[in-house]
Amino acid sequence: MSANQARVHITGVRTVGVPVTDQDRALEFYVGKLGFAKGIDMAFGPGERWVEVMPPGSPTSIALVRARESAPAGIDTQVRLTTDSAADAHAELRARGVDVDAEILLYPVPMFAFRDQDGNRLVIVEAPKSRVR
Repeated sequence: MSANQARVHITGVRTVGVPVTDQDRALEFYVGKLGFAKGIDMAFGPGERWVEVMPPGSPTSIALVRARESAPAGIDTQVRLTTDSAADAHAELRARGVDVDAEILLYPVPMFAFRDQDGNRLVIVEAPKSRVR
């Protein structure tokens, strides 16, 4: 780092937002179908609600934000979730009635996409064995 560059003290990713049309229905999906833990669920501002869910033990959460015209639901979120077994996660989500891709993509690592209750696309990626924690 050069002498005239200031260090930015960013230490991680805390929350990513996914637009949803119904926060209660989204909460049921992410907790009931995906097995996420419910984090924050509180009112803020007039008629607004902040809802977060996260994989158990994860420091990063997904905020289930109310969809708006400028941030519609039904998008490719570009969110990548990790698992130690894409095959097991695929089979379990399919058994729970989640809209998952028919096949697991095997390159560069096993992965597949799924859609939530609003059609938002997320991807589950198998962590390379050397990176599984």
